[in-house]
Amino acid sequence: MGLFNRRTQENTAAVATLEVDPALAALTGDYVIDPAHSSIGFTVRHAMVTNVRGSFADHEGTLHLDGSDPARSTASIDVKIASVDTGIADRDGHLRSADFFDAETFPLMTFRSTEAAFLGGDTYRITGDLTIKDVIRPLSIDLEFNGSATDPYGNQRVGFEGSADILRSDWGLTWNAALETGGVVVSDKVKLTFDISAIKQA
Repeated sequence: MGLFNRRTQENTAAVATLEVDPALAALTGDYVIDPAHSSIGFTVRHAMVTNVRGSFADHEGTLHLDGSDPARSTASIDVKIASVDTGIADRDGHLRSADFFDAETFPLMTFRSTEAAFLGGDTYRITGDLTIKDVIRPLSIDLEFNGSATDPYGNQRVGFEGSADILRSDWGLTWNAALETGGVVVSDKVKLTFDISAIKQA
């Protein structure tokens, strides 16, 4: 057995032996993401010296949480590319254009989970397929469970937040321009951020 395979099996066994809080079993069920109290955003380096932050205002999704066996949890998210918002109308228009997302041809960015894992404490990892411009590539997101609460309307809510780094070129987002001082206008590396509030369904 190779060293890599042995370590992989050891790591998998270690994750399998982590204890899940029994109180989480009560959270098992189906949830709908509340877009009014959730955000899906991104941060990208601009001109090598500063960060530009943006978000997608129009998104929807569902979660299935299994509090007793987190590995059986799932997630599905659809994001409307045309809702991109960086606070600058001209920049948003450029992002929607064929130079970047080509929102008219590819209106949706989607994520469909393929596996989930409990990492210990309040941390989970969900892995799935991220589709942008019909390019499908795997993405793993580490999420922190922020707890659950009953809101004033009687809805049971759960909250998660997390992030993941990607290379936009992996999804065909390759537009750029060179700087006179060296480097490029837009970095290839993009940080995706997720702050999710979801409501349990009857």
